[in-house]
Amino acid sequence: MANKPRFVSSLGSINKYFADTKKNVFSYSELVGVLESKRVQWALPQSMYPDKFINQLINKANFKEVEVAFEGLGSKTVYTINEPAITEIAASLFLKSYLSHYSAVNILGLTEQIPKTVYITQEQSKKPLASIEISRRSLTQESIDAAFKKPQRVSDIRALLNGYELVLLKGKNTSNAGVRSIGEGGAVRITDVERTLIDIAVRPSYSGGVFEALKAYRIANQLGNVSINKLLGYLNKMDFIYPYHQAIGFYLERAGGYKESQIQKFRDIKKELKFYLAYDMREMDYSEEWKLFVPKGL
Repeated sequence: MANKPRFVSSLGSINKYFADTKKNVFSYSELVGVLESKRVQWALPQSMYPDKFINQLINKANFKEVEVAFEGLGSKTVYTINEPAITEIAASLFLKSYLSHYSAVNILGLTEQIPKTVYITQEQSKKPLASIEISRRSLTQESIDAAFKKPQRVSDIRALLNGYELVLLKGKNTSNAGVRSIGEGGAVRITDVERTLIDIAVRPSYSGGVFEALKAYRIANQLGNVSINKLLGYLNKMDFIYPYHQAIGFYLERAGGYKESQIQKFRDIKKELKFYLAYDMREMDYSEEWKLFVPKGL
């Protein structure tokens, strides 16, 4: 009787290793790393190159190859086991990325909806300080009015997978402020509650719209897990040119339930220019207190 192939002989150890990682999604480079670190222990021959190793995982260890084709970017390929959730797949597609906006709202339990879009943020490199200061000095009421009377620019890097739309956002560099890992093995990186409340105020169109954003602020307070000091700390670190503190203060007040002392922290920040809660609003009300245009009836 012929000897068993070495991969088959070590299959029990291989399956146990992957089970112990608590991960369900792996990149090509991760599997190459596993092969090189475990080749001797699993008695795998030098002739077993990475592609052959991965084919064996697919054929004998219940792995699947998942290819995700993004418009304007090309395809990303990962390898899965144990039928991972769409969020775990999405969180594994791009290096140093994390789930944000409506996806974070959903995972954190801040909505009653079941979004069919998954938002993945990959931060851009830092901009030169000189460039930021030029943008800050050139900010005028006229420039704000002109920008927010137009539709918001949206990402066109999108893909469809298992009935979901995946959207890649090229986010502002924040040095991963408020990003944490969740799930077994820390498989999914998402924004925490405070960072999420900032993100949905900045880009409500990636968060189900302003009414869903307001609901998220309300539910976050009901759950009792919002630190206003932490939120302010993130906001200062992110150092936006636009006065998003006016939008956040409005959401905190309109949501109801937040302490006056918490809202006051945002009232105390200077409001030099009128601002907008969202882009391209057709009918608006104006909040004198927050110097903020909001959708009529909000």
